[in-house]
Amino acid sequence: MSKTLFSQFTASDFKKSIGFLTTGEEIFSYRLKNKNGMELDVINYGATITSLNIPIANKKKVDVVLGFENLEDYINSFSLPNAPYLGALVGRYAGRINNATFFLNENKIVLTKNHGSHQIHGGVEGFSKAVWEVKTVTSNAIVLEYTSQDNEEHFPGILTTQITYTITDENELKVEMLSKSTEDTIINLTQHSYFNLDGHSETIENQELFVNSSKTLETNIENIPTGRFFELNRTPFDFNSPKECPTKIDNTFVLNTETEIAATLFSTKNNLKMSVTTNQPAVHIYVGGNCFAQIKGKENANYHPLSGICFETQNFPDSPNHENFPSAVLKKGETYLHNTVFKFEKI
Repeated sequence: MSKTLFSQFTASDFKKSIGFLTTGEEIFSYRLKNKNGMELDVINYGATITSLNIPIANKKKVDVVLGFENLEDYINSFSLPNAPYLGALVGRYAGRINNATFFLNENKIVLTKNHGSHQIHGGVEGFSKAVWEVKTVTSNAIVLEYTSQDNEEHFPGILTTQITYTITDENELKVEMLSKSTEDTIINLTQHSYFNLDGHSETIENQELFVNSSKTLETNIENIPTGRFFELNRTPFDFNSPKECPTKIDNTFVLNTETEIAATLFSTKNNLKMSVTTNQPAVHIYVGGNCFAQIKGKENANYHPLSGICFETQNFPDSPNHENFPSAVLKKGETYLHNTVFKFEKI
């Protein structure tokens, strides 16, 4: 393994301790900046994005992602009635796996269950609660690494994953995920930030959503894919023309192309637009962030069911159980590559 590399400025310029886990491991927060004043804060607990400040006027910024003020709240949020995974990196497998079971190389794999009889977002612990090793840090980029051991959450193979967060001078947040496994396995990573372009105390109802998709995955009552698709033309979930965010959505949109914009979010209040591009076949869009009045959000906000919207770029949920879905198998020695970019523009 390579040595941790830091840039030429001092550690105190970008790194601070935010507390300890019960295991005694110390958790740090890292701040990245670009020349425009855009700032990204990341902690190595769950490779979690805790804030993303975007300049919108002279000396005025808006923090566009939901989050908490301290480490304890991030830890405790996983015990809420519906864990929000605010800002976390989700894996090994984002979304649901039906009955926590799939077949790989004709072998039946039975995973841990953390969502009734199913698995969601990688299991009981998953990548979102892991302590990630910081490999490199510069003024505008950070690389974190986590090695998931063989049989962790009952997934096969030792899986080593690196995630790179970069903020560019074009006000882009670039997210790159790379993984390799010692054995054939399955993988589906996603970044689980909740966005609100108006800040923490607002709802997303008045923000405009566009999704470059003509169909979603059909699901059953437990939101498990059936293997069929639902055509969106002239339905309430047809966002090929921008319209106000729905108040309830938890759907996987099949993207029309990898080269065009996958989705956008626009705030008429701040005249701020966020565009999402990705090399993944789908984006799962979810409105939520509810903390059930049990944990306060940043700036003393009470996060509720309309506090934010997720753009979970990824493969299809439950893909290993559907031959007509894109393969989620990562072969031994091959490389999994996931790229997603969130770009912010004043309109």
